[in-house]
Amino acid sequence: MLLAGGAARRFDGLPKGLAMVDDIRIADRILAALRGATDTQLVVSNDPSAEQWFPSLPVVADAVPGLGPLAGLETALRAADGSAVMVVAWDMPFVTTPLLRGMRAVGEIGAAAVVPAHGEPPVLEALCAYYAPEALPVCSRLLADGERRAHALFSALQSAVMIPERVLVEHGDPARLFLSVDSQEQLEALAGAMPRLGHTPRR
Repeated sequence: MLLAGGAARRFDGLPKGLAMVDDIRIADRILAALRGATDTQLVVSNDPSAEQWFPSLPVVADAVPGLGPLAGLETALRAADGSAVMVVAWDMPFVTTPLLRGMRAVGEIGAAAVVPAHGEPPVLEALCAYYAPEALPVCSRLLADGERRAHALFSALQSAVMIPERVLVEHGDPARLFLSVDSQEQLEALAGAMPRLGHTPRR
């Protein structure tokens, strides 16, 4: 599932996933990786323009907008209707199919979540992760308690698995794999470009 949200404050409020890297929208790069690792794909977005951006995919919105990334995970899990989900935030252009397949394989052994971690101290990539159906009630409870951070779900799941950097490097440099294009400067450094748009994403 593609998580197409976020306030994008450092991106002038523009929809980051529609930015072009190597002449391909970041969102489309991610969707290609997801197609190679998942059975079905959909988009989680609160933006009313999302159906225009992704005309061939189902689009679902948060039940209550404005509750942050953890709410996006809950929406993805609810939309999966009892199936596991692989989620990727829409600003990560270098996520690969083999990486996602590897996480799915670990999850299908029996993990409630599979989340990559890299760096020192380790940074959890909770928005590029696998979540089993049993993560949904835990996610809902955290939201009801006022939690908004995505990585809180990993911490709350007893059978969650963290994929360490020494494993991730088999798929490439983690700093590049999980690069999040959060600013216009980062996009320019990738020789990317933002098409002219009149829409602003919301979560």
